[in-house]
Amino acid sequence: MLNKLEIKLREKSDVEKAKILQRFFKTGKGEYGEGDIFLGIVVPEQRKIAKEFCDLDTSDLQKLLDSNVHEKRLIALLILIKKYEGAAKQRDGDVKKEIFDFYLKNASKSNINNWDLVDLSAPNIVGNYLIDKNKDILYRLAKSSNLWEKRISVLATFAFIRLGEFKDSLEISKILLGDLHDLIHKSVGWMLREIGKRDKKILEKFLKENYRQIPRTMLRYAIEKFPETERKKWLNRNSLHF
Repeated sequence: MLNKLEIKLREKSDVEKAKILQRFFKTGKGEYGEGDIFLGIVVPEQRKIAKEFCDLDTSDLQKLLDSNVHEKRLIALLILIKKYEGAAKQRDGDVKKEIFDFYLKNASKSNINNWDLVDLSAPNIVGNYLIDKNKDILYRLAKSSNLWEKRISVLATFAFIRLGEFKDSLEISKILLGDLHDLIHKSVGWMLREIGKRDKKILEKFLKENYRQIPRTMLRYAIEKFPETERKKWLNRNSLHF
């Protein structure tokens, strides 16, 4: 079946789109996606392929995740999400745990190594699995030296935010306040914004407590839904008095 998937990917590849995607996902030397190869297949098409090949076993998914071809890794994750959702419907805790462990193993191997891969999968697998469990693993990931493990730590909390639970999102955001990478600033700001959409007072409290430390990009993302006058006030931090 893996051979059939390879044939399908060659059929759907687009050289010109691949060039655009390689620039967009920063694959140049020294950039965060260095060495990533794109085939030029759009995400909706990848979802169709994942649905067609959702019966691939773990060993085949591992081969896809070990590839330096971006679309292979994303398709593997989309299949993994489908398998996880199936296990959740069946209330099969053992399979859910196997998928969770498999995911984290590949995160530690840097196979889940671009923002789209993280954003599409971390809430659905890591976050969902941990909803009713100890969250310590997220705090360890937040303190990792691996950019993508850190992004996984905060994106996973989106699953909690959707349930109105903000504690872990806010605590992990505090851990990541001092991070230097723009992709962490954006991901934390995004989660803070999602909290604010559900409870603006909680977001404002967090901002008041941390406004001198919060990176500007993170702040801009967090307050994106505020009225313009409020956004200007927060961005002009020197004028704030609490």
